[in-house]
Amino acid sequence: MTALRKYARLETTGLWRPVPDAQRREVVVSFGDSSLVLTDGRSQMPLSHWSLPAVQRRNPGELPAIYAPGADPMAETVEIDDTGMIDAIETVRAALARRRPKRGRGRLTVVLGTIGAIVLGALLWLPGAVVGHTTRIVPFVKREQIGRELLVEMTRFTGAPCADPQGLAVLGRLSARLFGAEGAQIVVLRDGLAPGTTAHVPGRHLLVDHQLIELPDGPEVLAGHLIAEKLRTDLGDPLAEVLHAAGIRANFTLLATGSLPSGVLGRQAQARLQDAPTDLPPDELLERFKAARIASTPYALSVDPSGVTTRALIEGDPIPPGAAKPLMPDADWLALQAICAR
Repeated sequence: MTALRKYARLETTGLWRPVPDAQRREVVVSFGDSSLVLTDGRSQMPLSHWSLPAVQRRNPGELPAIYAPGADPMAETVEIDDTGMIDAIETVRAALARRRPKRGRGRLTVVLGTIGAIVLGALLWLPGAVVGHTTRIVPFVKREQIGRELLVEMTRFTGAPCADPQGLAVLGRLSARLFGAEGAQIVVLRDGLAPGTTAHVPGRHLLVDHQLIELPDGPEVLAGHLIAEKLRTDLGDPLAEVLHAAGIRANFTLLATGSLPSGVLGRQAQARLQDAPTDLPPDELLERFKAARIASTPYALSVDPSGVTTRALIEGDPIPPGAAKPLMPDADWLALQAICAR
């Protein structure tokens, strides 16, 4: 549209309220593709996108002009005192109003069909786009905080994580041995997880069912499950999993305030504990075992004692039979097995 292209590079500052009783916040107001874009002036983080056809002025003829993305009295608002920007918004709104179809049954049908297609497209595309954008800009410190908060919510179903100091020290050494300097935070749970399984939450937290450290054959099976779970976190962003389940409104809240709405993580806690582990590509899993210098056969047989479904991991074991070196001293393994004693 000519009017919109004319003002494509125009921007100004305004005072934004996400809800009527919230404190005003300075934002940058600019034109997007058929939308009005509100951006945090300091972080350059997009805060809101308003459809230009829906934008309404709350106080015609008064300054500063107050705009909202619709007629809802509880909707967000922005105050603008830049007369150039006000004139531009009014010009574009008037141009859009002239383009609206006149009354008529045939045209109404076309309009409704178009709106339905747009809404359907938005429902299919927008959640994924918002989650993708959010996961790209959330820093690791915030990911770690969300992971810790989710772990706290999970304790309602798991009890407190196992925390014997000597066992925790062994877990730290095991993490460094398997994953290097970046490592992972390994958390042993007494209850909540399916027996002999693992899970994960954002911030490099790997969750382990206590039965995996009570095996009589040594720590290789535990190591294999940890390698597999770490691969799952690398193939699918753990934060994206949380945000998809949280919904689009929670994503916008995280973008605007830096925190998820109250109750979002609590509603996910039990479901995430009960999720079945996703299958992994055998070739990629074998590469991880090879990099960690760990035999894959003990893990494969713990997943399927018959070896039928895990044959590729057995036949492709990077460590020849009898050539595996001890993963840790016997004293460390005994200390780790006592991690839930307290």
